[in-house]
Amino acid sequence: MFKISSVKRAIIKIRKCTKFAIIIILSTLLILGIVSSFYKPIYSVTLNGELLGYSENKSKLQERINQYIEKGDGENVAFVDIDDLPQYKLCLLKRNIVTNDDEIFKAVASKGTSYYKYYAITVDNKEELNVATFSEAEEAINKLKEKNSNNKDKLGVIEKYATEQAEYANVEKVVTDLYEKKVVRKTNNTVVAATGTNTSGKVVNLGISLIRPVSGTVTSRFGARWGRGHKGIDIGAPKGTTIYAAASGTVTVSQYGYSGGYGNYIMISHGNGIQTLYGHCTSLLVSAGTYVTQGQPIATVGSTGNSTGNHLHLEIRVNGVAQNPQNYLY
Repeated sequence: MFKISSVKRAIIKIRKCTKFAIIIILSTLLILGIVSSFYKPIYSVTLNGELLGYSENKSKLQERINQYIEKGDGENVAFVDIDDLPQYKLCLLKRNIVTNDDEIFKAVASKGTSYYKYYAITVDNKEELNVATFSEAEEAINKLKEKNSNNKDKLGVIEKYATEQAEYANVEKVVTDLYEKKVVRKTNNTVVAATGTNTSGKVVNLGISLIRPVSGTVTSRFGARWGRGHKGIDIGAPKGTTIYAAASGTVTVSQYGYSGGYGNYIMISHGNGIQTLYGHCTSLLVSAGTYVTQGQPIATVGSTGNSTGNHLHLEIRVNGVAQNPQNYLY
């Protein structure tokens, strides 16, 4: 009898709890229904504490802002830098609240700084002209190389970013403005003779530093030799020894033949009237019109022309006047 009464009491208690739970659920749904008829969940959007407006779809609005940051909305815009992004807070507001995603987006975008991407075409690392795309830069450089422009080996491209639009050139203008005609100097198998020899002993300031074209022993010095003037020095070295450019400059002569006694020889112009000459070579490694850098191989030692043994004949000229190379080298 005791056990039956206990079971009945438990069943009655469960029924009461179930009824109570049902009443609570129904009441909650009723309240939610009433609230939802007057209010709706919505995001308030603020920027630096200032209310910009309301948005129903936080993810969609933020995605739009993110795309603007990554790509911008103007021609050649690479990206947009925005220091402060909006903050979102979920609220329950009256249904008559109007969302304004477009206005919020414009307010956020107005705080950004657009960066434009363009490409600078360089000559010898100096920026010369700008183009809008890399493909234009590549096309212009390829055309200059096809035309065998004298500066073809000095051309380059730099990717640039700026907060203002650059002035752009088209491919045709780049090719026209940067093309350099290759100058080939004819020597008619004769060397351009020095107009004089500095025998005063006064050292002329070249304004550039020189390096030794070859390592070796000076076998004949500058000045009087065999009853006439020797306008350079001779440095003895084995046949085939590499000869290096004493300084950067443009090769003005690269001549095979007897050439007035110099044999096969190279002449380089270093600007400001300064020239170096390398005579009696076996082979010449660069051609006229080529720009060479200091220390670049230009020829090999030999005994061509008026020579009695393998050596380099080196001359240094300033405005056509031969200077004593030993004032600067060896």
